[in-house]
Amino acid sequence: MELPSYDDLPLVEGVRTSWGVFGDDDTLGCLNLLTEDRAVRGADLVRRGAVFSLDAALDEIDPPLFGRPPLRHEVYAFPSGTAFDDHIDFWDTQASTQWDGLRHIRDPLLGFYNRRSADELSIDAWARRGIVTRGVLADVARWRARHAQPIDPSRRDVVEPGDVLATLEDQGVAVEPGDILVIRTGWLGWYRSLGPEERLGVGPEAGIPGLAGSSDTARVLWNLHVAAVAADNPGFEAFPIADGEHLHWDLLPRLGMPIGEFWDLDALADDCARDRVYEFLLTSAPLHLRGGVASPPNALAVK
Repeated sequence: MELPSYDDLPLVEGVRTSWGVFGDDDTLGCLNLLTEDRAVRGADLVRRGAVFSLDAALDEIDPPLFGRPPLRHEVYAFPSGTAFDDHIDFWDTQASTQWDGLRHIRDPLLGFYNRRSADELSIDAWARRGIVTRGVLADVARWRARHAQPIDPSRRDVVEPGDVLATLEDQGVAVEPGDILVIRTGWLGWYRSLGPEERLGVGPEAGIPGLAGSSDTARVLWNLHVAAVAADNPGFEAFPIADGEHLHWDLLPRLGMPIGEFWDLDALADDCARDRVYEFLLTSAPLHLRGGVASPPNALAVK
């Protein structure tokens, strides 16, 4: 479908939105771009059968960030003693690798995406349709390091939209409409290198690297016409959030663009650096959780 540029999007209360672009009753936002053709395009990229899981462990981020509770996992036996089940308490679906669903963020002025109710934007709609498309990696961490500007994972280090575009150009890969763009900052690999005491000082107050929260970032991402975006850092955008900026508001309720966070990209990035192929089949099967706000992506990259 022919999509308007960011600057031609409808204005709602003076704010650029994609409301109505996919239909007045739409609840999927940019996931509408995941057509059968995009699934075939992704499948055509499988050459070696190399599979990369993009989900970190459910308890990888310990302690969880943003005030989320730690999960409690218990393995318990049936009375017979020959069968076992899992019991998980206080599991927050956004404490580790995740998709932010469209009901995760409500614009304080405009409300939820496309004037829909929270219940209409539940993550189970994604589970019913599934996510299969071409994925593209922008390894900004490697690109910045080669240009003597390595990303500092321990502080607020802003990745400008121009950095993402320059990375893609350097890698020789172009984003196509309906792709999922995954952006590596190197944060998750750095976090894994920390000891328990060091992890206590990690969080949004101390600073987290990520995408600039400006409307320029929203403009670039929309104009790429991606189905979704994801990164390996917490929150996707840089924290603390600068005054007047909030990329989550721009992407989720205004543009209907899903956000992935804490994605595990290091092994995939190492492979892409070796063979210089930065495109792959990307699949994701979110939880079929009725009324759900978010979900682990259960994402695979296949090359």
